[in-house]
Amino acid sequence: MLLAEVVATCSLVASTSSRSGKIAALADLLRRVPAPEIEAVVAVLAGEPRQGKVGIGWATLMAVAELAPGAAVATLTVSDLDSAVRGLQAVAGSGSGATRHRLLSDLLGRATTEEAFFIRRLLMGELRHGALEGVVTDAVARAASVPVAAVRRAVMLAGNLGRVAVVALSQGEAGLAAIGLVVLRPVQPMLASTAASVAEAVTGLSSVEWKLDGARVQAHRAGDEVRLFTRNLNDVTARLAGVVAMVREMAASRFVLDGEVIGPEMFQDTMSRFSGGGPDLAVWWFDCLHLDGEDLMDRPLLERRRALEAVAGERCVPVVVTDDAAVAGRFLEDAVAAGHEGVMVKVANSRYEAGRRGSAWKKVKPVRTLDLVVLAAEWGHGRRRGWLSNLHLGARDPRGGFVMLGKTFKGLTDEMLRWQTARLLELETAREGIVVRVRPELVVEIALDGVQASTRYPGGVALRFARVRRFRDDKSAVDIDVIDVVRAMLPDDVR
Repeated sequence: MLLAEVVATCSLVASTSSRSGKIAALADLLRRVPAPEIEAVVAVLAGEPRQGKVGIGWATLMAVAELAPGAAVATLTVSDLDSAVRGLQAVAGSGSGATRHRLLSDLLGRATTEEAFFIRRLLMGELRHGALEGVVTDAVARAASVPVAAVRRAVMLAGNLGRVAVVALSQGEAGLAAIGLVVLRPVQPMLASTAASVAEAVTGLSSVEWKLDGARVQAHRAGDEVRLFTRNLNDVTARLAGVVAMVREMAASRFVLDGEVIGPEMFQDTMSRFSGGGPDLAVWWFDCLHLDGEDLMDRPLLERRRALEAVAGERCVPVVVTDDAAVAGRFLEDAVAAGHEGVMVKVANSRYEAGRRGSAWKKVKPVRTLDLVVLAAEWGHGRRRGWLSNLHLGARDPRGGFVMLGKTFKGLTDEMLRWQTARLLELETAREGIVVRVRPELVVEIALDGVQASTRYPGGVALRFARVRRFRDDKSAVDIDVIDVVRAMLPDDVR
């Protein structure tokens, strides 16, 4: 398939405001994609090459783009692009810079102006055409004439939308049904929505659990082999040797658990200690997806809890099962008194599902927080001179892209400033005076006192007294809060 067809569809999607219109355009394209290119096309539509990040800096890409002559006629195929990205990733060692420059020049030189612009944005992670993975998932289902739920479940289990799309378009619903949980292969995690209070969250018999302030981790064990994955499916086994040792000490020999790694400091948890697996890390488990050859995801939560207790014992997160909001409220008070964020309220008979934030799991946190993405940062002055300090914060727009909500430099320690400066410079895309624009990849958890209506920012809302709690290295930009959630925090009289 010509890359120009993908570029044209992405342009159409970007100019289409309705979700159904985006899905229809993407589905029409997917029906025409040759089987060998489906996985590559789906990955590009979701905003990233199927090989993942290429590691090319903004300055290098811009320098090559200025020199590439460009093509008058579209001849570049999706396979050509896929092969070029694979070649760029394989470059290493002495002379790698010159080799990458040559490969990039060849690729962009064969592209038309529109294709070259598209490729640059793709490689820089800035392909914001409104086709987030959820929209592409729905488009795959429509193109293959299969239920959306079947595609979502298969993606949860396979962990790769592109590979699932190949199955859906070639084998249909029967092929999707054959995709099952594989121990040692990560499963997309189930996510929670937010409730303002336990009274709102408890609507029947519920499992009320401590909401821990750490980094989510999924543990797989098959005999002596153990693999650990973050919530965005990155393999962190080598970085968490202490947790691996704990998993190996458990009674069962084949299982998949969902849990949270915590340590003495929030920043250290998700960065230094999470990277190094220090001895003071602890892990608590709250779900069991597989045990001794049997998948449990479709079993009721309380049944999964019994399986979890058999495996994890005293390392299970504290819980109370109740349909009484007053009992849940007292449990919330105990959790906060113990230094935790709040509670998770889960429907007692709920299945383990992923792909969307459903109503079966709800988080209740007394301190208001939002997960946002850094869009830019400003160079500091005074004692912060030389560090990127003031962060420009954005929420995700379900229609595509991100919406700026405000700035903050509060809550940042010197250690955090040093780390974020190095990280943001890796993500740099442009500079405007003291402002460094970056790819929207660094997720930060923000505590705030509320929001207010504002004409200063395009979303019509701004954060009040925002301060950084921690960076979320375990989350990606698709996991952050959407602008509609932020607007819902406005007082009723100004909505």
